[in-house]
Amino acid sequence: MAVFVQIDVKSTRADFEIVDLRNGYPLTTIDPDSITIKQYHTDFKDIGNKDGAEYSLLLTSSTTSRSPFFHNACVYVPENEELWVTSDLLQTTSSSQLPIILISKIRIRRAQGSEGVVTVEWSKLRPPTNMAMPAGACAYLQGLLYCSQGALKPETGGIYYMPRGKAPQSVITSFGGLPFNSPQQVTVSRDGSIWFTDPHIGFAKEIRPSPQLPSHIYRYDPESDGVLRVVANGLGAPTGLCFSPDEETLYVTDLGAKTDSGDLSSLQRPATIYAFDMLVRSDQPFLTNKRVFAFAMKGAPVAVKCDDVGNVYAACGDGIEIWSPGGVPLGLIGVAGGCSAFCFGGEGEMFICAEQRLFRLDLYGETPLEDEDMSQ
Repeated sequence: MAVFVQIDVKSTRADFEIVDLRNGYPLTTIDPDSITIKQYHTDFKDIGNKDGAEYSLLLTSSTTSRSPFFHNACVYVPENEELWVTSDLLQTTSSSQLPIILISKIRIRRAQGSEGVVTVEWSKLRPPTNMAMPAGACAYLQGLLYCSQGALKPETGGIYYMPRGKAPQSVITSFGGLPFNSPQQVTVSRDGSIWFTDPHIGFAKEIRPSPQLPSHIYRYDPESDGVLRVVANGLGAPTGLCFSPDEETLYVTDLGAKTDSGDLSSLQRPATIYAFDMLVRSDQPFLTNKRVFAFAMKGAPVAVKCDDVGNVYAACGDGIEIWSPGGVPLGLIGVAGGCSAFCFGGEGEMFICAEQRLFRLDLYGETPLEDEDMSQ
């Protein structure tokens, strides 16, 4: 296993701009190796700092292979100072073979007495043979929980637990004996239940056979006799999901507006974040009151996460779009070409996947944002 080491990682101050959306969405050119911060609402001051936000380009393949190594998963493990990322489909040297997906382990080395990154160590790993085409992931027990999209054999794919330093173990691989489509994102609630999305993306990308199930959202309870339930359907391509901090709301992204090739086809189709209320009946959770939470301003939302106060962040075609819990657009972390996955690190820290580039962003500085007149 080869390890690439990037030393003396430099930080750069992020450009900051106040934008009045009443004048239209800003069309600006962003340097591919940079990040910009845009404030749409004064409440954004509680998220970022115009005088202190800094970013670092940790890794890039844009000048070498141009391969999309930084595409999905994006899980930060603080106790080991590691970041785990999955690539998009990578073409093999043989046209007769399916593309592959690689897992990247990025070890973070910080300056002594500082949260800043000094060195990163990047290892590219082939996924274990029983965990074909890994996609999204989350921290779980003593390791990671992965979505395996599966391959052309119907019996492949599902949710797998990969303990640190050990081979992955299958958790759930079918519903009623029928194979999953291509699980994409997974999260774990406080009660230990596993929630995941299963759209038809693998079939569209020609890595999975024809679907035998609708595009469902599932809940699996490993502590209750392994009960697997469908908790939502009727979505185009449910992909990202996350809970609000109080777990009273589940947010789900729908990529229905994308074509099979991944391009946007029609904004008359979903490029939407939906919100569901959590309702308990007979000691079991149900998703109710499905509603539009937000529509992406550019591209389609992929990954979605909440911060500690309930603000909602989504990986979109212009970067990371941010809304208040009430659906008010607060601002944008602008990334050229968009963002495909991200995660929170330490306080005020984010790691951002942008296909060929991996960024670290520190949103806070020493001077808090002041209230601004948004009408100017």
